[in-house]
Amino acid sequence: MSEINVSFLGLGVMGYHMAGYLAKAGHNVTVYNRSFDKAEKWVKEFGGKAVKTPALAAKNADFIFACVGNDDDLRSITIGENGAFETIKEAAIFVDNTTVSAAVTRELFVIARAKGAAFIDAPVSGGEAGAINGKLTVMCGGNKDAFAKAEPIIANFAQKVKYLGASGAGQLTKMVNQICIAGILQGLSEGINFAQKVGLDVEDVIETISKGAAQSWQMENRYKTMNKDDYDLGFAVDWMVKDMDIVLNTAKSFNIAMPMSATITEYYRDVQNMGGNRWDTSSLLKRLQKFDQ
Repeated sequence: MSEINVSFLGLGVMGYHMAGYLAKAGHNVTVYNRSFDKAEKWVKEFGGKAVKTPALAAKNADFIFACVGNDDDLRSITIGENGAFETIKEAAIFVDNTTVSAAVTRELFVIARAKGAAFIDAPVSGGEAGAINGKLTVMCGGNKDAFAKAEPIIANFAQKVKYLGASGAGQLTKMVNQICIAGILQGLSEGINFAQKVGLDVEDVIETISKGAAQSWQMENRYKTMNKDDYDLGFAVDWMVKDMDIVLNTAKSFNIAMPMSATITEYYRDVQNMGGNRWDTSSLLKRLQKFDQ
């Protein structure tokens, strides 16, 4: 599917590479970034063109992708001044890869529909490495027919693209993803901390138990760096706190008990207070080592 006009809003840690895969696939890509220098750098690397407002990026686009920071950022680039919804054309499909609340997703879904366009919530999992390698997992909600049209475009930077249901279902699925990751990382941190304190060889322990029921992606990909006290990689603590706050606020609205998630979110706030805002989420181990003296 070449010669399709695609726009990408937000060239951060994830978006820069995701937009790159869309360009490599042969699509006509227009990019917008709050820092225009970053957009110009992207164009030098991948081609296409850079513009200075989301409205200019969305004009004439068949598909508009976004990967920004939070609910407020998403509202700003869509319904704010010079936002994408000012110029979005009828039948265009807006694909939001940001992790945001289901509430803002549903709000924008309704506004887009009133303009004759479609809005798909499509948060991603896989971190910076997944974006660099084009191996993200994308969880989608919204109109199923619009999803079917967008799926082959999304697949340019993904290894798994799944439709989960009506608007908001993608974001709710991402919340489940973050809940599970937080619990796994806390358990892995406690396990490694225990092994270190009782004098076991962590490498030998993990090599053994990773072949059994304790195995996980986090264990396979993070235990070595955790054991070396290296947290300069992957998904940042600040982002995890943002995501978990969304989880807890959503759970509260449904009266769902989240004792583990609430506790681990506070642990991540401890890591922030330690100066670990940009550390990888596996830095829960570093918190344990500080407080378990």
